[in-house]
Amino acid sequence: MSKSIRLVILSVLALSLLPVSMLAQNGVVNSTKNPLQVGTLHWYGANATTQFPVGSGPEGVVFDGASIWVANINGGTLSKLRASDGTVQGTFSVGVGAFALAYDGANIWVTNSVSNTVTKVRGSDGVVLGTFGVGHGPGSVAFDGANIWTANYNDASLTKLRASDGTVLGTFAAGNSPSGLAFDGANIWTAELATNTVIKVRASDGTVLGIFSVGSQPRAVVFDGANIWTANSNGNTVTELRASDGTVLGTFAAGTNPSAIAFDGANIWVVNTFTNGTVTKLRASNGSKIGTFPIGSNSASVCFDGAHIWVTNEESNTVSKL
Repeated sequence: MSKSIRLVILSVLALSLLPVSMLAQNGVVNSTKNPLQVGTLHWYGANATTQFPVGSGPEGVVFDGASIWVANINGGTLSKLRASDGTVQGTFSVGVGAFALAYDGANIWVTNSVSNTVTKVRGSDGVVLGTFGVGHGPGSVAFDGANIWTANYNDASLTKLRASDGTVLGTFAAGNSPSGLAFDGANIWTAELATNTVIKVRASDGTVLGIFSVGSQPRAVVFDGANIWTANSNGNTVTELRASDGTVLGTFAAGTNPSAIAFDGANIWVVNTFTNGTVTKLRASNGSKIGTFPIGSNSASVCFDGAHIWVTNEESNTVSKL
C-alpha cells in the first residue's frame, strides 16, 4: 500500500487511566470494567523494545485487557497476541483494507477502509459476528460505552452504530476529512485533517458542539481524562486542548510527521511516521519532552496495555513492545 494512501486513512486508537485497583498480576488488566471505562479507553497499570511478527502491513493496534490485536491492511486480517509475551494466539480474516481497531468490552471492531465496512469480531476466539456498512473510506473507530463510531474520510462523515447488533443509528457531517477519533465520556472528538481543526460532537445525538483550531494536518486524537491531544503531522507538533471548552492549553514539539498518539496514565506517546520510525514521550502535565525512542521504519499506530506501549511497524510486518 502506498504511503500517500496510507496517510489518507491513518488513524489511531489511544488509551488512558484506570484506578490502580484494576491491575492484575504480570501487568495484565482484569476484565471487571464497565462500558464507560471501556469507551473512554481507561486502562491502568505503569525500556527496551521487543518486536513480534504479525501479518502484512500492520496498521491499527488495540488492547482488550489481556491480548493485543493488530489490523493487517494488506492481508485483510487481524493478529491476536498474548500481551504478556507476544505469542500469536490467532490470525482472523476480516474485510478488505483492515485498518483501525476498537474494543467494546467483549468484541473487537475493525474498519475495512477499502470495502467501506466495519467488522465485529468476538474477542475470546476471533469469530466474526457481523460486518456492517458505514461511510466511504472508514479510518478511525471508537467505542462510546454503548455505540461504535467510524470516521469516514471520503464522505466527510461520522457513522454511529449500536454495538450490540450493528444497527446504524446515524450518519453525521464532520468537516472535510475526519481522521482520528476519541471519546471523552460524553462527546466524540475527531481530528479534521484538511482544515487543521478538531471537532467536538455530542455522542448522544451527533450535534456539533465546537470546532477548534489545532496544528497543521491533525491525524490522530486522544483523551487524557481531562484534555484532548492531537498529533499534527505536518507541523511536527501535538496540541493540547481543554476538553470542557476547547481552549488550547499548549502546542509542543514532537518528531517528524507525528501521526498516532496514546496516553499511558501520565504521559503522551506520539508515533513519528515514515521518516525516522520513532516514538516521542511527552509529560502530560506540561508537554515537556521526556525522550524519543527508535522503533522501526514506517511505524503506524500505538496503544497502551496498562504496562507497556505497543507500536505497529508497517514495513517490517511487526509490532514493537516498549
